[in-house]
Amino acid sequence: MTPEQIRLVQQNFEALKPAADEAMATFYRRLFVLAPDVRPLFRADIRSQERKLAEALTAVVDMLSSLQLILPDIEALAKRHVAYGVRERHYRAAGEALLFTLEVHLGEDFTPQVRKAWQSAYAVLSDIMIAGAEYRAA
Repeated sequence: MTPEQIRLVQQNFEALKPAADEAMATFYRRLFVLAPDVRPLFRADIRSQERKLAEALTAVVDMLSSLQLILPDIEALAKRHVAYGVRERHYRAAGEALLFTLEVHLGEDFTPQVRKAWQSAYAVLSDIMIAGAEYRAA
């Protein structure tokens, strides 16, 4: 990611924060449409999961220019996701759900340049998580 992409992601995420609860609900509704097989993985109250996702996104977005400082946390999160039943293929659906959510909630501020910045950010994060999850070829 370029410094400009990091700035765009952080700036747009800041604009999303006032609608974070609604945005996280949009994310999960979209994720369950794109990958219905993930719905059973969420046994707990989805509201709790929405808050956890908002917190995790905030931490990662805040640290985009220094991800190496939180790599152990991201890798531990990836391992927990494997234990929950998340598979490598689910990361694509989550990325699509994230971009959909941003487009819905940022509206005209979600420009092609902003979209590309978020795609880059998500690619970096999902690559780290997939590698940290240590998926084995079946």
